[in-house]
Amino acid sequence: MASPKSPRPNAASAASNTAPDLDREGCPCGGLAFDSCCGRYIDGGELPPTAEALMRSRYTAFVRQNAPYLIDTWAARTRPATLDFDDAPQWLGLQVKAHLQRDDAHAEVEFVARYKVGGRAHRLHERSRFERTDDGRWRYIDGDLFD
Repeated sequence: MASPKSPRPNAASAASNTAPDLDREGCPCGGLAFDSCCGRYIDGGELPPTAEALMRSRYTAFVRQNAPYLIDTWAARTRPATLDFDDAPQWLGLQVKAHLQRDDAHAEVEFVARYKVGGRAHRLHERSRFERTDDGRWRYIDGDLFD
């Protein structure tokens, strides 16, 4: 997820102020139970097989405020040194609009993430770019925001 200007969340603060008990509830990405969905990538050690799966797991990691996973799945040339979850938004939901596989090592995912800041609802609409590295891992590069 990119670094939009306030009141949109930025990559350093994009997370929920409270993380629900995701192990028993549906995954924040809109998938199955957390353990059967993004949990197998975030906590289970499996690699996301597609850029879309990585994007969904990164959204879930923002909700859970899991900085190590976010940093680990960010391309080295664009990743921040640290993530700050102070004043983080409350994430409300994710809708994947498109997944475009450019070639074996490059993909784009367009999504809309809904969130609240100060009781007001907002939308983050982004087209994210991903690359698959030599070790087979997908990494987030950057993204373009839609108005």
